[in-house]
Amino acid sequence: MLYEKREFFNKISIKVGLIFSTIPLTPNQWTILSLIPAILSAYFIIYKKYLFAIAFFLIAAFLDFVDGSVARVLGRETKFGAYLDTIVDRYVEFIIIFSFLFVDLPDFIISKNALLFLYLFGAFMTTYAKAAAKEKELVKNELKGGLLERAERLFIFFVGLILLLFDSLYFVILLAILAILSNITALQRILKARQSKI
Repeated sequence: MLYEKREFFNKISIKVGLIFSTIPLTPNQWTILSLIPAILSAYFIIYKKYLFAIAFFLIAAFLDFVDGSVARVLGRETKFGAYLDTIVDRYVEFIIIFSFLFVDLPDFIISKNALLFLYLFGAFMTTYAKAAAKEKELVKNELKGGLLERAERLFIFFVGLILLLFDSLYFVILLAILAILSNITALQRILKARQSKI
């Protein structure tokens, strides 16, 4: 959904790229760097220091934006860089979700661990549905769209982290919504691949 606003985000990306390209780090190094705040966010989640967890979560999300911005401004966009970015994105999302296995949260309809796995599965399948459609040559261009792309998932998850400051049940309810919508998004992409004609 947010990808439809790409022109707006491209303007911001250029400004960010111009600022951070002055720092002597390659785009791929910026990508790898995003793992550090993700790990720190997970650490603070486990120990229920949610304000710190939120802060490092935001830093990780921002660094994910920086790498592509720097690559575009410097003219250093590469296929491997895009590949690495996708792989690290999955690790960042996994690290954050994994940390909640060690947090005592209330159940909502089903256990919170089941919700975590359903959400993670839906998130990964959304990405895999896109990659597999391209690999199997069902589409010429990458599949995009659906209810929840990564940006929307991260935003909703960020809201969930804020809700943890007030009541953990709110977070679990939001997690259930994410679990449902992420899997619906994967199904949307599968159907879109099925309907595509090369």
